[in-house]
Amino acid sequence: MQDYKDFCRRAISVFNEAIEEYHVRDNVDAKVKNPYPFKSIEYYLYLKCWVDTIQWHLEDIIRNPNIDPEEALMIKRRMDRCNQDRTDLVELIDSYFLDLFSGVKVAPDATINTESPGWAIDRLSILQLKIYHMRVEAERAGIPDEQRITVRAKLSVLLQQNEDLSQAISTLLEDMAEGRKYMKVYKQMKMYNDPTLNPILYSQN
Repeated sequence: MQDYKDFCRRAISVFNEAIEEYHVRDNVDAKVKNPYPFKSIEYYLYLKCWVDTIQWHLEDIIRNPNIDPEEALMIKRRMDRCNQDRTDLVELIDSYFLDLFSGVKVAPDATINTESPGWAIDRLSILQLKIYHMRVEAERAGIPDEQRITVRAKLSVLLQQNEDLSQAISTLLEDMAEGRKYMKVYKQMKMYNDPTLNPILYSQN
């Protein structure tokens, strides 16, 4: 049986590659340079974390109290596109697992999880960003000792959360591989992007 702890370790490694590569250029307009084969699971993981990283920094920029309102609006719309890309990538990751487990005989008493593997991995990606930036703050020169102690305590919690989430994802994947759990993918039902369902959009016609 495949060791799904290895999968989580691999995913975290890919996420951190994307985060490190972004911060070499440190520019929300930087184009992604995905080093993995097109449509491989690593390709989707890398792209997923790249999108998360861009959105993370757009969230920082838009909180500038002196930002020009027109620029803020453009950034908000860009963040919406990022969020759509994020959702699309989660569905692609889930499709990978649907294919992977398609031949598994599901036990009669098998249960469904509260979230799909893709959405759990989404949280794992964002958690790597939290750890990266909390570590930067913990090591930042010139901050008061009291603040550094607080930030290091938060970093410690995030690292524990990383272990716990990785273990939970590994267990979920093992359970699915053995037929103890099964998955369903509910394709996105977002209404605000749909011109036939958003009243503001369809009222323009």
